[in-house]
Amino acid sequence: MSLYPLLFQPSFHYRIWGGNKLKNLGKNITEENIGESWEISTVPGSVSIVSNGILKGKDLDDLIKEYKEQLVGKKIYRKYGNRFPLLIKFLDAAQPLSVQVHPNDEYAEVHHHSFGKTEMWYVLDSEPDSEIILGFEKGINKSIFEESIENNTLHSILRKVHPEKENVIFIPSGTVHALDKGVSVIEIQQNSDVTYRIYDYDRIDKNGKKRDLHIKQAEDVMDFSFVDEPFLQYDKNSEEATIVTSPFFTVSKMEITENKILFSSGNSFRILICIEGECSILNQNIPVIITKGHTVLLPAALSNIEIKPHVKTKLLEVHID
Repeated sequence: MSLYPLLFQPSFHYRIWGGNKLKNLGKNITEENIGESWEISTVPGSVSIVSNGILKGKDLDDLIKEYKEQLVGKKIYRKYGNRFPLLIKFLDAAQPLSVQVHPNDEYAEVHHHSFGKTEMWYVLDSEPDSEIILGFEKGINKSIFEESIENNTLHSILRKVHPEKENVIFIPSGTVHALDKGVSVIEIQQNSDVTYRIYDYDRIDKNGKKRDLHIKQAEDVMDFSFVDEPFLQYDKNSEEATIVTSPFFTVSKMEITENKILFSSGNSFRILICIEGECSILNQNIPVIITKGHTVLLPAALSNIEIKPHVKTKLLEVHID
């Protein structure tokens, strides 16, 4: 059975801080406080299900086991085997996220049998008074951090910056971070759901309880280094610009105004995320149409893919080098 560009059913996740803006991305959401739409995932309990073509109804885990390097790529299959390495999400924060940190691969494997979590945010929307938290102010160390926890003054030592639409924030494992209310992002990350909360605004969940904090685990993995430049620099006006290069994923932004061919080395799958507009993704002249809010997985075995814009279209392209 031949592979083709794959669409998946998004998985919606209630969050205590979630809002309603994901509906603006064409998501068929009927519940309140949906903070996350998982677009491509193999996290247990939220494994993505194909929604188009002859493989409709199959889950991504099963497809990787069946198609192996044809789906994920020769290099990726050698490194990761049947474990899909990425998790793609849309996030909408109506209230601040908990202040949190994620472990690296080594710590996560030992303690959770999981990947670590390095991630990035591409800002879709931000209100004028919104902020993000990214690391600490200068001069903060473990002793000062512990004192702030004891005295409930953590917020005074966190670095806060205002994000604008199209800003890109790279968040290595170990970096303390959080979205503020009024910020919506695309999140591209390692395939991990391990989070250590260090502050949660004393909020009460649906069961009338405060959510757990994980101070000890956070201290084990936390990086106190000051982040000199919170936003990655790239040419926002360029037709194509690489915005993140890391061992975990490479991400480019593309503006498509005329037909474009994507070639594949066969080493890695590709993921396209539509930010604006509408286009057809053609392989063997079979079109898959994506619009704002859609995500498509391009199997590595597809040697050339034609992107045909219906209007000016902005895409994020994700692969692993």
